[in-house]
Amino acid sequence: MHELSVAQEILGIVHQYVPNPKPDTVKSVKVSVGRLSNVLKDSLTFCFEAITSDTPLKGTMLVIIELPVKIQCSSCNEVSEIDEPVFACPNCGDNQIKVISGTELKVDEIELFDENQSVSALQSRDKPAYRNDSAGREEQ
Repeated sequence: MHELSVAQEILGIVHQYVPNPKPDTVKSVKVSVGRLSNVLKDSLTFCFEAITSDTPLKGTMLVIIELPVKIQCSSCNEVSEIDEPVFACPNCGDNQIKVISGTELKVDEIELFDENQSVSALQSRDKPAYRNDSAGREEQ
């Protein structure tokens, strides 16, 4: 079950942006998960809840957005979304395609509680869950 290590990486990213969270500081964490990432949404949610249960982040909602699989055909250059794991261009039928989306796993947003409103600590569509660097940080 690699969802536990993924949940731990997500938690690590949250701690990069919110180093010492107090209870009721982080409202939600929004992640994008590509359909080909081999991450089970229910397992990831379970693991995230388990590792935050005895922490100030208890109750933080993990919002998982599933991203479709997109391919680009080398023959006709058509970009298509596919549902089935059949890797052929739906436009021309050629199997010379490149997967251009659907393998992602990234933290998109960390939503914080504020006295008057919720604010976002992170809104970066380029921050993968597996990268442990400060690229893409936004200051509040």
